[in-house]
Amino acid sequence: MTVLRCIRPDKIVQAVTNFVEEKLGRHFIEPPPFNIATCFQDSNAIMPLIFVLSPGADPMAGLLKFAEDKGFGGSKFNAISLGQGQGPIAKKMIESAAEDGSWVALQNVHLAVSWMPQLEKICEDFSPETVNSNFRLWLTSYPSPKFPVTVLQNSVKMTNEPPTGLKANLYQSFTTDPVCDSKFFEGCPGKEQVFEKLLFSLCFFHAIVQERKKFGPVGWNIPYGFNDSDLRISLQQLQLFVNEYSHIPLNAVTYLTGQCNYGGRVTDDWDRRCINTILKVYYIEDVVHDNKYKFSPSGSYYAPPPGSYDSYIQFIKNLPSSQLPEVFGMHDNVDISRELQDTKQLFEDLLLTQAQSGGGGAGGSSTEQKLTDVATDILSKLPAAFDIDEAVEKYPVKYEESMNTVLVQEMERFNRLCGVIRSSLLNLQKAIKGLVTMSESLEKVAGSLLVGKVPELWSKNSYPSLKPLGSYVTDLVARLKFLQTWYDNDKPTCFWVSAFYFNQAFLTGVKQNYARKYTIPIDKLDLDFEVLPVDDIDTHPDDGAYVKGLFLEAARWDNKKMSLAESLPKVLYDAVPVIWLKPAIQTEISTEGKYVSPVYKTSARQGQLSTTGHSTNFVLAINLPTIKPQKHWVLRGTCLLCSLDD
Repeated sequence: MTVLRCIRPDKIVQAVTNFVEEKLGRHFIEPPPFNIATCFQDSNAIMPLIFVLSPGADPMAGLLKFAEDKGFGGSKFNAISLGQGQGPIAKKMIESAAEDGSWVALQNVHLAVSWMPQLEKICEDFSPETVNSNFRLWLTSYPSPKFPVTVLQNSVKMTNEPPTGLKANLYQSFTTDPVCDSKFFEGCPGKEQVFEKLLFSLCFFHAIVQERKKFGPVGWNIPYGFNDSDLRISLQQLQLFVNEYSHIPLNAVTYLTGQCNYGGRVTDDWDRRCINTILKVYYIEDVVHDNKYKFSPSGSYYAPPPGSYDSYIQFIKNLPSSQLPEVFGMHDNVDISRELQDTKQLFEDLLLTQAQSGGGGAGGSSTEQKLTDVATDILSKLPAAFDIDEAVEKYPVKYEESMNTVLVQEMERFNRLCGVIRSSLLNLQKAIKGLVTMSESLEKVAGSLLVGKVPELWSKNSYPSLKPLGSYVTDLVARLKFLQTWYDNDKPTCFWVSAFYFNQAFLTGVKQNYARKYTIPIDKLDLDFEVLPVDDIDTHPDDGAYVKGLFLEAARWDNKKMSLAESLPKVLYDAVPVIWLKPAIQTEISTEGKYVSPVYKTSARQGQLSTTGHSTNFVLAINLPTIKPQKHWVLRGTCLLCSLDD
């Protein structure tokens, strides 16, 4: 596996799975079936039952049904969703239920961090003498570092992972409420074809949005917790509208499903574009009128002709157990990206199990020497700090040249970052020699350096980067060299756009130069784009700026056709030629025949919401010429990246 790790890291997880199955047995790689009844038998009145939540799984419907079956429905079952101010109410519910022998369910315990110590005390005070033997305390919570350890240790823990694979997702949708209820399934008399076809399409859509999460940022920028509740309300609305209208109310159900039920969870604008594009594949009239409307280019997945409930179940059982990326509208390369991400996560989790600090003796000396060598090597590569006073004198603030200000501000930002790196490494060296105390922050820096990760202290003061330590330092030195070359030789003819700490300042500077040159209000301007068939250029444009250093993910650039094209097999990223940023009046910029591609700083795509209303990882949107329709690239998850992970 060590050799495989070097040549095909994407196959490591499968290799580890095969190894565990061979050495320990198959039951170690297959999760046991979820069974509330079995867990209930292992519990007692003073032992809480905890549902460890995962995105896409909602145990409450199953718990409510189980409570009914056990005779604890209605007034004998009390549930409350924890949040601000709900703690005292929950405490009273528990005290009352412990006395009369009813059940209490506290949902989303992870949201009540301040109340967790109180919960711990309540559970510690439980005793067989004071608690009714019929009492049960049910808790639901996402994993949280603040969750009381004693409650975890003295409880029955359960987790219900959502089904994996389109087949399993569809089967679950059709075998749970409301679809499995014959009254609901046959609830549109005279309109069976319309309702059943759209019902199947909606269930397929639900499976697609769930399964896209496994592709990481290519699937969704943010992994949303779509669950059965979203499907249930969408199905009920679909039935209501089909019965109420004589025509197919596609606009209404599309809006409610895409913008409200599922879209209500979506906080990223590009994800919202994606989910509405996906929905338009399944909520169209062709689904109703075509007895075998294809959901995938190969035709492996399609909407079956109307029939009985059992015929749909049989159709789902006959579907392929595993699916190709084509059914999601994605390229085959996305499987490699997913497997690489799984491998990265596996090794990160493994590193968490290792001791973070070296012991004494020979092992400790070896660790200290290694840390000293790493710190010395990084310090030797860092150039001296930029002289800001000299930079301001050489590149003063000019009305007609905003790039002078951009350069000086970038130098200041990188000086701060390099200052943090330099001081932490120097202090670490002193701590190893015993000259200063090894503080907690220095221990964390040392732990990261030992495993080749960028220390958290640096990341807090750095531009976004997913690179490992060695690549991060190399990249940082290259960025510093870019700024030094700019300082030494005047403004570059072609800017390495990825080198900027704060890219938006550069982009604003480009527009500001144009606005001041032609006396146009800057808020009426935006950037238009032209991809040039060259990798570098040695002349300045009349207006705007030439930029390079971007990479396409989930597509490539075809220099012959001068448009987007499909990725080559096993080539995950493609370097983009020089792009000319051309400021223009907003109303004069056309996006016809172009794909509006978001540009991100890293492949994670996800970031914090900034004051601009965009993610901190988002840079801008670039219009790229395309022969295929825009929805093709939206489903592909195509975007531009400023830097790669290696």
